[in-house]
Amino acid sequence: MELDKNKIDEFIKKVQSSKDHEMDLSSDEDLSIAIMNLVSIEEHFFFTGAKLDKPEYFDLLNTAREMRKDLLKKIIKEYEGEVWCISKHLLAASMRLMEVGTKALGRGKKEEAEDLFRKAYELYSLFWGINLKLVNVGEVKKIGDDQIGKDDKQPSSAKASAGKEKGVLGKLGDVVQYVINCCKE
Repeated sequence: MELDKNKIDEFIKKVQSSKDHEMDLSSDEDLSIAIMNLVSIEEHFFFTGAKLDKPEYFDLLNTAREMRKDLLKKIIKEYEGEVWCISKHLLAASMRLMEVGTKALGRGKKEEAEDLFRKAYELYSLFWGINLKLVNVGEVKKIGDDQIGKDDKQPSSAKASAGKEKGVLGKLGDVVQYVINCCKE
């Protein structure tokens, strides 16, 4: 996967020069979190309906799904191929990793939680990288084993501070953090 440096620089300049809230990514970030929760609600309606053998929960699932689809259109205005579905799954996986990380943190497993949180943020950053067209999806062949692996030991920031190269997802996370932090409320 390759980040297009020119696209990133161009995008950051556009955000910096925006004075009329043309790019309100902080609202889009909030919306993406709401979408994550709607995906989670869909899952809960499914499992509740299936476990209790109450199909009326599937009607509620469909209501949440329609709302999620409508809201996702506000962030993903243009897409090709399976980018819509990829985006939905990136948000869903990010949310699940955050929840599992939070549970690990509650059990006192801080290192495990931090690893899960880092992976959640990398997936979340990939969502934004794809949808802000900072990632050339056509060049995505394989995400390196060191990017989202079960044996990951150091968070991206620790790798960078130790003098090692930060992975593509770590770099993308930095860009997303910069862009969202510099947006006006």
